[in-house]
Amino acid sequence: MTRTVARWILAAGLAAIGVLHFVQTRGFRVVVPDWATRVSRLDKETIVVASGVVEIGLAAALVALPRERRRVGWATAAFFAAVFPGNVHQWRTGRSTPGLDTDGRRFGRLFLQPLLLVWALWATCPERRSQGRR
Repeated sequence: MTRTVARWILAAGLAAIGVLHFVQTRGFRVVVPDWATRVSRLDKETIVVASGVVEIGLAAALVALPRERRRVGWATAAFFAAVFPGNVHQWRTGRSTPGLDTDGRRFGRLFLQPLLLVWALWATCPERRSQGRR
């Protein structure tokens, strides 16, 4: 039951942040490192929108695809790893986004990302069934 609640909370958080990527597109562009535009050949706005789409898609999959739970967990963890360079870039450049408007908050966010990655894996692994007395 605990993993189910954790999965739903993670899905809700991903969905909310994903929606914010559409509402606050300009604010999230500062997180995208310049090298990401060169490597992907996409502009910052497109990268922000695409990451929002991915977050919403992962949120939906966490809830709607119980048979694929493990794969979705790994995909979510991979996503968290993929966006980590943006968090580092934001901290190093000192640029603000909603809720990350101080150096301390931006630095703290760096430690949150690995926790989110672990959370995604833990919340999507099968729960052990307790073996009752026989």
